[in-house]
Amino acid sequence: MRAQIAAANWKMNLTLQQGEALLDDLSKATDNLDNHRVVIFAVPSPYLAMAQEKIKGKTNVFIAAQNVYNKKSGAFTGEISVEMLASLGIQWVVLGHSERREYFNETNALLAEKVNLVLEFNQQPIFCCGEPLEIREKGTQNDYVATQLQESLCHLSAEQLQKVVIAYEPIWAIGTGKTATSEQAQEMHAFIRAELAKKYGNEVADNITILYGGSVKAANAKEIFGMPDVDGGLVGGASLVGSEFATIISSLK
Repeated sequence: MRAQIAAANWKMNLTLQQGEALLDDLSKATDNLDNHRVVIFAVPSPYLAMAQEKIKGKTNVFIAAQNVYNKKSGAFTGEISVEMLASLGIQWVVLGHSERREYFNETNALLAEKVNLVLEFNQQPIFCCGEPLEIREKGTQNDYVATQLQESLCHLSAEQLQKVVIAYEPIWAIGTGKTATSEQAQEMHAFIRAELAKKYGNEVADNITILYGGSVKAANAKEIFGMPDVDGGLVGGASLVGSEFATIISSLK
Protein backbone atom coordinates (compact mmCIF):
# COMPACT_ATOMS: atom_id res chain seq x y z
CA MET A 1 0.00 0.00 0.00
CA ARG A 2 1.11 3.56 -0.71
CA ALA A 3 2.06 5.61 2.33
CA GLN A 4 -1.06 7.16 3.85
CA ILE A 5 -0.17 10.56 5.32
CA ALA A 6 -1.88 13.00 7.67
CA ALA A 7 0.12 16.22 7.30
CA ALA A 8 -0.64 19.15 9.60
CA ASN A 9 0.09 22.60 8.21
CA TRP A 10 0.08 25.03 11.13
CA LYS A 11 0.73 27.99 8.79
CA MET A 12 1.42 31.21 10.76
CA ASN A 13 -0.47 30.12 13.87
CA LEU A 14 0.18 29.27 17.53
CA THR A 15 2.72 30.54 20.02
CA LEU A 16 5.62 28.33 21.01
CA GLN A 17 3.79 27.31 24.18
CA GLN A 18 0.59 26.53 22.27
CA GLY A 19 2.56 24.45 19.76
CA GLU A 20 4.19 22.46 22.55
CA ALA A 21 0.82 21.84 24.17
CA LEU A 22 -0.72 20.68 20.87
CA LEU A 23 2.10 18.20 20.21
CA ASP A 24 1.73 16.90 23.78
CA ASP A 25 -2.02 16.56 23.24
CA LEU A 26 -1.42 14.51 20.07
CA SER A 27 1.29 12.30 21.55
CA LYS A 28 -1.02 9.32 22.09
CA ALA A 29 -2.58 9.66 18.62
CA THR A 30 0.89 9.41 17.05
CA ASP A 31 1.99 6.33 19.01
CA ASN A 32 2.03 2.86 17.43
CA LEU A 33 1.16 3.94 13.89
CA ASP A 34 0.69 1.19 11.31
CA ASN A 35 3.70 0.79 9.00
CA HIS A 36 1.95 2.50 6.08
CA ARG A 37 0.58 5.40 8.15
CA VAL A 38 2.66 8.58 8.51
CA VAL A 39 2.02 11.80 10.45
CA ILE A 40 3.84 15.03 9.54
CA PHE A 41 3.72 18.37 11.34
CA ALA A 42 4.65 21.37 9.16
CA VAL A 43 5.39 23.94 11.85
CA PRO A 44 6.58 27.58 11.72
CA SER A 45 10.36 27.75 11.38
CA PRO A 46 11.03 29.07 14.93
CA TYR A 47 9.45 25.88 16.28
CA LEU A 48 11.33 23.31 14.21
CA ALA A 49 13.86 22.37 16.90
CA MET A 50 11.19 22.20 19.62
CA ALA A 51 8.97 19.99 17.47
CA GLN A 52 11.86 17.70 16.54
CA GLU A 53 12.52 17.18 20.25
CA LYS A 54 8.86 16.47 20.95
CA ILE A 55 8.65 13.61 18.43
CA LYS A 56 11.99 12.03 19.33
CA GLY A 57 11.71 8.26 19.48
CA LYS A 58 8.43 8.07 17.56
CA THR A 59 8.09 5.95 14.44
CA ASN A 60 6.51 7.33 11.25
CA VAL A 61 6.16 10.82 12.75
CA PHE A 62 8.10 13.69 11.18
CA ILE A 63 8.50 17.46 11.28
CA ALA A 64 8.38 19.50 8.06
CA ALA A 65 9.38 23.03 7.16
CA GLN A 66 6.67 25.10 5.51
CA ASN A 67 9.03 26.59 2.94
CA VAL A 68 12.68 26.87 1.94
CA TYR A 69 14.71 29.28 -0.19
CA ASN A 70 15.88 28.37 -3.70
CA LYS A 71 19.58 29.08 -2.97
CA LYS A 72 21.96 27.04 -0.83
CA SER A 73 23.34 30.00 1.13
CA GLY A 74 24.22 33.67 0.86
CA ALA A 75 23.06 37.20 1.60
CA PHE A 76 19.33 36.49 1.74
CA THR A 77 18.25 37.98 5.05
CA GLY A 78 15.28 36.24 6.63
CA GLU A 79 15.35 33.16 4.39
CA ILE A 80 15.93 29.51 5.36
CA SER A 81 18.22 27.16 3.43
CA VAL A 82 17.99 23.43 2.85
CA GLU A 83 21.36 23.07 4.57
CA MET A 84 19.95 24.72 7.71
CA LEU A 85 17.01 22.32 7.68
CA ALA A 86 19.31 19.34 7.16
CA SER A 87 21.41 20.41 10.16
CA LEU A 88 18.23 20.24 12.27
CA GLY A 89 17.41 16.78 10.99
CA ILE A 90 14.35 17.99 9.08
CA GLN A 91 13.39 15.43 6.43
CA TRP A 92 10.30 17.02 4.86
CA VAL A 93 9.58 20.39 3.23
CA VAL A 94 6.25 21.78 1.97
CA LEU A 95 6.72 23.46 -1.42
CA GLY A 96 4.41 25.47 -3.63
CA HIS A 97 1.55 25.92 -1.20
CA SER A 98 -1.23 27.98 -2.77
CA GLU A 99 -0.58 30.79 -0.28
CA ARG A 100 3.09 30.91 -1.27
CA ARG A 101 2.09 31.03 -4.94
CA GLU A 102 -0.55 33.72 -4.41
CA TYR A 103 1.04 36.03 -1.82
CA PHE A 104 4.72 35.56 -2.65
CA ASN A 105 4.46 35.03 -6.41
CA GLU A 106 6.19 31.67 -6.45
CA THR A 107 6.30 30.37 -10.01
CA ASN A 108 6.49 26.84 -11.37
CA ALA A 109 10.09 27.48 -12.47
CA LEU A 110 11.09 28.71 -9.01
CA LEU A 111 9.49 25.67 -7.44
CA ALA A 112 11.44 23.37 -9.75
CA GLU A 113 14.63 24.91 -8.31
CA LYS A 114 13.37 24.33 -4.77
CA VAL A 115 12.42 20.73 -5.53
CA ASN A 116 15.92 20.11 -6.89
CA LEU A 117 17.61 21.53 -3.79
CA VAL A 118 15.40 19.64 -1.35
CA LEU A 119 16.09 16.36 -3.12
CA GLU A 120 19.82 17.14 -3.32
CA PHE A 121 19.88 17.34 0.49
CA ASN A 122 17.98 14.04 0.83
CA GLN A 123 14.80 15.67 2.06
CA GLN A 124 11.32 14.90 0.76
CA PRO A 125 9.09 17.57 -0.81
CA ILE A 126 5.36 17.78 -0.25
CA PHE A 127 4.64 19.49 -3.55
CA CYS A 128 1.37 21.43 -3.67
CA CYS A 129 -0.65 22.00 -6.81
CA GLY A 130 -4.19 23.06 -7.57
CA GLU A 131 -6.42 25.53 -9.36
CA PRO A 132 -8.12 28.80 -8.30
CA LEU A 133 -11.83 29.47 -8.70
CA GLU A 134 -11.66 31.17 -12.10
CA ILE A 135 -9.87 28.17 -13.60
CA ARG A 136 -12.37 25.70 -12.11
CA GLU A 137 -15.28 27.81 -13.45
CA LYS A 138 -13.73 27.73 -16.95
CA GLY A 139 -13.40 23.95 -16.71
CA THR A 140 -9.67 24.09 -17.50
CA GLN A 141 -8.46 22.75 -14.15
CA ASN A 142 -6.85 19.65 -15.65
CA ASP A 143 -4.66 21.66 -18.03
CA TYR A 144 -3.76 24.06 -15.23
CA VAL A 145 -2.63 21.33 -12.83
CA ALA A 146 -0.87 19.40 -15.61
CA THR A 147 1.22 22.51 -16.35
CA GLN A 148 2.17 22.81 -12.67
CA LEU A 149 3.36 19.20 -12.67
CA GLN A 150 5.16 19.45 -15.99
CA GLU A 151 7.04 22.65 -15.16
CA SER A 152 8.00 21.79 -11.57
CA LEU A 153 8.31 17.99 -11.36
CA CYS A 154 8.54 16.31 -14.74
CA HIS A 155 12.26 17.09 -15.17
CA LEU A 156 12.96 14.62 -12.35
CA SER A 157 14.10 11.05 -12.85
CA ALA A 158 11.72 8.27 -11.84
CA GLU A 159 13.89 7.59 -8.80
CA GLN A 160 13.70 11.23 -7.72
CA LEU A 161 9.96 11.51 -8.32
CA GLN A 162 9.27 8.60 -6.00
CA LYS A 163 10.62 10.71 -3.12
CA VAL A 164 7.97 13.39 -3.78
CA VAL A 165 4.55 13.52 -2.14
CA ILE A 166 1.97 15.56 -4.06
CA ALA A 167 -0.77 17.55 -2.34
CA TYR A 168 -3.73 18.67 -4.44
CA GLU A 169 -5.35 21.88 -3.21
CA PRO A 170 -8.64 22.95 -4.82
CA ILE A 171 -8.06 26.61 -3.96
CA TRP A 172 -11.64 27.45 -4.99
CA ALA A 173 -12.95 25.27 -2.13
CA ILE A 174 -10.83 26.76 0.66
CA GLY A 175 -12.49 29.56 2.61
CA THR A 176 -14.87 30.41 -0.23
CA GLY A 177 -18.04 28.76 1.01
CA LYS A 178 -17.89 26.38 -1.95
CA THR A 179 -17.38 22.70 -1.19
CA ALA A 180 -15.43 20.14 -3.16
CA THR A 181 -17.01 16.69 -3.05
CA SER A 182 -15.03 13.53 -2.38
CA GLU A 183 -15.80 12.56 -5.99
CA GLN A 184 -14.22 15.79 -7.27
CA ALA A 185 -11.15 15.07 -5.15
CA GLN A 186 -10.93 11.57 -6.54
CA GLU A 187 -11.35 12.83 -10.10
CA MET A 188 -8.37 15.19 -9.83
CA HIS A 189 -6.19 12.73 -7.93
CA ALA A 190 -6.82 10.11 -10.62
CA PHE A 191 -5.96 12.70 -13.29
CA ILE A 192 -2.69 13.60 -11.54
CA ARG A 193 -1.75 9.93 -11.32
CA ALA A 194 -2.58 9.43 -14.99
CA GLU A 195 -0.44 12.43 -15.97
CA LEU A 196 2.52 11.00 -14.06
CA ALA A 197 1.95 7.61 -15.68
CA LYS A 198 2.29 9.18 -19.15
CA LYS A 199 5.91 10.05 -18.42
CA TYR A 200 6.99 7.58 -15.77
CA GLY A 201 4.75 4.56 -16.31
CA ASN A 202 1.97 3.05 -14.22
CA GLU A 203 4.23 1.35 -11.70
CA VAL A 204 5.89 4.60 -10.64
CA ALA A 205 2.64 6.60 -10.72
CA ASP A 206 0.79 4.01 -8.67
CA ASN A 207 3.36 4.36 -5.89
CA ILE A 208 3.16 8.17 -5.56
CA THR A 209 1.28 9.35 -2.48
CA ILE A 210 -1.21 12.10 -3.35
CA LEU A 211 -2.76 14.08 -0.51
CA TYR A 212 -5.93 16.15 -0.55
CA GLY A 213 -5.74 19.72 0.75
CA GLY A 214 -9.29 21.05 0.52
CA SER A 215 -10.54 21.82 4.03
CA VAL A 216 -10.22 18.33 5.46
CA LYS A 217 -11.98 18.02 8.83
CA ALA A 218 -12.72 15.25 11.29
CA ALA A 219 -16.26 15.09 9.92
CA ASN A 220 -15.30 14.48 6.28
CA ALA A 221 -11.86 12.83 6.50
CA LYS A 222 -13.08 9.22 6.43
CA GLU A 223 -15.15 9.77 3.29
CA ILE A 224 -12.42 11.71 1.45
CA PHE A 225 -9.62 9.33 2.45
CA GLY A 226 -11.79 6.43 1.34
CA MET A 227 -11.43 7.46 -2.31
CA PRO A 228 -9.05 5.08 -4.13
CA ASP A 229 -6.54 7.72 -5.27
CA VAL A 230 -6.62 9.86 -2.11
CA ASP A 231 -3.78 8.92 0.22
CA GLY A 232 -4.44 11.25 3.14
CA GLY A 233 -4.56 14.99 3.60
CA LEU A 234 -2.63 18.21 4.00
CA VAL A 235 -4.69 19.74 6.79
CA GLY A 236 -4.84 23.41 7.77
CA GLY A 237 -7.28 24.72 10.39
CA ALA A 238 -8.38 21.33 11.70
CA SER A 239 -4.76 20.43 12.49
CA LEU A 240 -4.69 23.15 15.15
CA VAL A 241 -7.25 21.28 17.29
CA GLY A 242 -5.90 18.15 18.93
CA SER A 243 -9.13 16.15 18.96
CA GLU A 244 -9.87 17.05 15.31
CA PHE A 245 -6.46 16.06 14.03
CA ALA A 246 -6.44 12.86 16.11
CA THR A 247 -9.65 11.82 14.36
CA ILE A 248 -8.14 12.71 10.98
CA ILE A 249 -5.11 10.51 11.74
CA SER A 250 -7.39 7.63 12.66
CA SER A 251 -9.31 8.12 9.38
CA LEU A 252 -6.31 7.15 7.22
CA LYS A 253 -6.67 3.93 5.24
